[in-house]
Amino acid sequence: MKVLAVEDDKVSRVILLRSLEKLGHEVTEAHGGEEAWTIWQRDRQRIVVSDWQMPGLDGLSLCRRFRAQQYQDYIYFILITSATDSGQNRRIAAEAGVDDFLTKPIDMAKLWMRLRVAERILKYTTQVHQLEEMMPMCSYCKKIRDDKNYWQQIESYINERTGTEISHSVCPDCYRRVVVPELERLKEEALRPPVAQKAGTARKRP
Repeated sequence: MKVLAVEDDKVSRVILLRSLEKLGHEVTEAHGGEEAWTIWQRDRQRIVVSDWQMPGLDGLSLCRRFRAQQYQDYIYFILITSATDSGQNRRIAAEAGVDDFLTKPIDMAKLWMRLRVAERILKYTTQVHQLEEMMPMCSYCKKIRDDKNYWQQIESYINERTGTEISHSVCPDCYRRVVVPELERLKEEALRPPVAQKAGTARKRP
């Protein structure tokens, strides 16, 4: 994956770059938040691994800037913190949009695990985005056409691609428009007296 690594300290930046490259990722380095922002506007990396404490635009402010952007692919943001950071600081970071944390010094196993999670999440967000962008639907039966030109119910289509289970209910508009008239019709039929036998019907002779 393409990863944007943001670290102002030279030694820490080299360690982070080598760790990411050793795991097989394509890495672009930035010496600070403003440089990272400029690089991202050009290359649009989907994963950002950034130190928190940096001069100028720090890691948390950089994350907030990413989250303020609209109509873009989701960016998975991993924030590097020190071992002394408090739980309160991490809650503030999570509320700002940080997806995950790494503690200095970087542990390769933990870095690998977090990037695997990032890969899965970005895969699912891409699938959902594709579903939102183009979903061929029959105007009558509301079935969806998949990429193999098969038509299937929308529930099956979404479940196969995202693993999401669909539960069924009735929205307020459909309840008023469909369910209520149907209940009224059934009620009238139940209260309607049975049809009487027509008068003058000829009797059979014994």
